[in-house]
Amino acid sequence: MKDLVSNQLVKYLEDRGVEHVFGLCGHTVIAFLAAMSKSKKIKFVNVRHEQIAAHAADGYARITGKASVVLSHLGPGLTNAATGVANAALDSIPMVVIAGDVPTHYFGKHPHQEVNMHADGSQWEIYRPFVKRAWRVDRPDLFPEIIEKAFALAESGRPGPVLVDVPMDIFSQEVDVALFERVRHNAKTIYKPSLDDELAARIVKTLADAKNPVIHVGGGIVLADSAKELKEFVDHMGIPVSHSLMGKGALPDNHPLTLGMTGFWGTKFINDQCKKADCILGLGTSFKEADCSSWYPEYTFSFPPTKLIHIDIDPSEIGRNYPVEIGVVADLKQALTVLNRVAKKLFPEPRQNKALEQEIAAYKKEFKAANRELEESNAFPMTPQRILADVRAVLPQDAIITTDVGWNKNGVGQQFPVYEPGSILTPGGLATMGFGSPAALGAKVAAPDKVVVSLIGDGGFGQNPAVLATAAIENIGAIFIIFNNNAFGTIAGLEKAHYNTTFATIFERCGEPYSPDYAAIAKAYGVEGIRIEKAEEFKPALEKAVKDNKPCVIDVRMQNNPVPTAGHWNIMDIYSPGKKVHHVSTN
Repeated sequence: MKDLVSNQLVKYLEDRGVEHVFGLCGHTVIAFLAAMSKSKKIKFVNVRHEQIAAHAADGYARITGKASVVLSHLGPGLTNAATGVANAALDSIPMVVIAGDVPTHYFGKHPHQEVNMHADGSQWEIYRPFVKRAWRVDRPDLFPEIIEKAFALAESGRPGPVLVDVPMDIFSQEVDVALFERVRHNAKTIYKPSLDDELAARIVKTLADAKNPVIHVGGGIVLADSAKELKEFVDHMGIPVSHSLMGKGALPDNHPLTLGMTGFWGTKFINDQCKKADCILGLGTSFKEADCSSWYPEYTFSFPPTKLIHIDIDPSEIGRNYPVEIGVVADLKQALTVLNRVAKKLFPEPRQNKALEQEIAAYKKEFKAANRELEESNAFPMTPQRILADVRAVLPQDAIITTDVGWNKNGVGQQFPVYEPGSILTPGGLATMGFGSPAALGAKVAAPDKVVVSLIGDGGFGQNPAVLATAAIENIGAIFIIFNNNAFGTIAGLEKAHYNTTFATIFERCGEPYSPDYAAIAKAYGVEGIRIEKAEEFKPALEKAVKDNKPCVIDVRMQNNPVPTAGHWNIMDIYSPGKKVHHVSTN
């Protein structure tokens, strides 16, 4: 029996449990769209720009823990989506991109929108630098095997995006249904490596013998769904936990042994705790530059003399940035399960460190007190600290937050308490401006019963305002809070501090601060739009938006004061050698 590839692809996705596909139409993919229109199980989330599709699919995958699906047209469609796919790649988010291509019989003839300046039929190579693998489907009989491999690779090992490039004539060709039936028998869950009891005992004893051990966690904890196992290990061993930006929330911020975020935007107390550690257990972290103060040993981590035990699913991360004493390639959920069992066998009674817990509690109290005046300020434009404090006061603990870049990302990492693992979605590796609002769309689609709020600057929101069209049409009840400082604020503060100018970083018209009326723009899209005129209006507006559970834009003017930085970033040495200046306020 034979059927069209497009029909069988839809059936394959249905059988795999795919419920949403994010994308945009184009002449190369309408055969697939026509087939999807008949599906009762798959919802197509239509967007106005492919970058929105990729970021939304990214947010969706972070919440579901499964590979999301992006549909893209060839040429400009594929390049438009590239930034969002690369962002997912650098944050290890599973994603299958299905892209249309020119007909196979026209490779190299430069038909409409073909990219072939250096090789014929080579569109798929655009994604080679950042996807786990890219396939071009040259024959319909190869399609079933390729799409099965694509999902398996996206979700296995270190997760990430893959590309399946499909010449448009392949969608419309017939394929033997038996080939799709064959791959349906393939296991859809692949078991991941663990560690043995002997190695676990060595790790536990090394930590127990250390004078000042620290556990440093990254986003890999959330990706591996191992936050519960992490907390169990921390509670039993009594070891404090620092985290990267991507690791925020892996252990709740109100846990007595949570130190906080390290590196450039980390505080001196947190960085000092890591620097003086004699042994650090790194879990699911790449020890990236911003989290490690550009790897300068005098600021955050000092390996050696500190000994490093590093566990990660990706062998290329072990020893990449710091030498390791014990390196382990393992799934974190499996590894922590073994570590917990062995730790309880070696130490039947929980190991407690009340003195350290009290020290951490005192630090958190002091930090909160130092921010209190800013958090309670009635100044307008509002202080960013007041905005974050009001957001935290209004939202339920399990609300999902998406950030963008700038104050909303760095300030949230440093000052905004997160209580539920996986409830904060942030663009870590690529730090992509414009991520926050479409990611909130995807998160809300994945978790419609949760409150979803995007914290995003006016620069970031201005990248993809067409996100509101999808929010309106699909009635996706995400809330978009725009931190509006009429600038690319973080870069403005850098340029002002080092070069005494804010050239090309401040939004002005005729010499005056300028910003579009985003509340009016929201209304034009058919979405609720609120422009805050004084600080006291913000909290009630957010409370109403949460209650309404409809798409809503809250545009709030904010002071452009930098996030405090106690760590270091090498770019400062490049800008101003021998000086200790970081950022300054541009207000």
